[in-house]
Amino acid sequence: MSHKVCVLLSGCGVFDGAEIHESVATLLALSKAGANVVFTAPNRNQHHVINHLDGSEMDETRNIRVEAARIARGNVLNISDVDIDEMDALFIPGGFGAAKNFCSFAFEGANASIHEDVKALIQSFHNAGKPIGAVCIAPAVLALSLGKGTMTIGSDAGTAEALESLGATHQVCPVTEMLVDRENKLVTAPAYMEDAAIHEVAEGIEKAVRAVLELCE
Repeated sequence: MSHKVCVLLSGCGVFDGAEIHESVATLLALSKAGANVVFTAPNRNQHHVINHLDGSEMDETRNIRVEAARIARGNVLNISDVDIDEMDALFIPGGFGAAKNFCSFAFEGANASIHEDVKALIQSFHNAGKPIGAVCIAPAVLALSLGKGTMTIGSDAGTAEALESLGATHQVCPVTEMLVDRENKLVTAPAYMEDAAIHEVAEGIEKAVRAVLELCE
C-alpha cells in the first residue's frame, strides 16, 4: 500500500523559504519508497525576501505558496484546503522559512509565536495519530505547536535549549541519523542544522522518511 504524505513547504530558498536541498532529498526519498506526495503551503506573503547572493534583504514581497510551487512543480494546496482524512503523514523540510514564515522562532526563539494555520495543521495530524516528520529547524515548529515530544536539531546547544523551554525534550543526533519519538509519532533529523555535505544531509532525511512511513503501518 502506498501512503499519501503531505509535504509542508515554507517557500523556496534557504534564507527565506524551504531549503531546496532538504526538500528535494525529502521528495526523492518519498518517491523511492513509493509514497504519494501532496504539497501544501500557506497562501500569504513570506516574512521578507532575501538576496541569496549576498544575504541582504530585498525591497519586494513574495507569496509563500507561489514560491513553494517552484519546488512542487506547480501544484500546491492552500494549507487551509488540506483534508487530513485523506493523508497518512506530514513531513516538513527545513530552511529559514520554517522559522520565519510559519512562526517567529528565527527572531524570538523560545518567545516565538506561530501562525494559527500551521499550528492547526500540525495539531490535526497529531490528534489523528498520524506521524509527522520534520528536519533542520522545522522541529521548532513542532515544539511551538505541540509543546511536547522528543526531537533533535542536531547539536546546537542554544537552539536545543529553546526547544526544551517550549516543552520538548532534545537529543543530540548526528546528521546522517534521525530520531524517532514513537509515543508522539514524531521523526526528526538535523539536516543542515549541522555543517555537512549534501549526501550526509540526504542520508539522514532518507532515514527519517522511511521511519515516518513505518509509523504509518
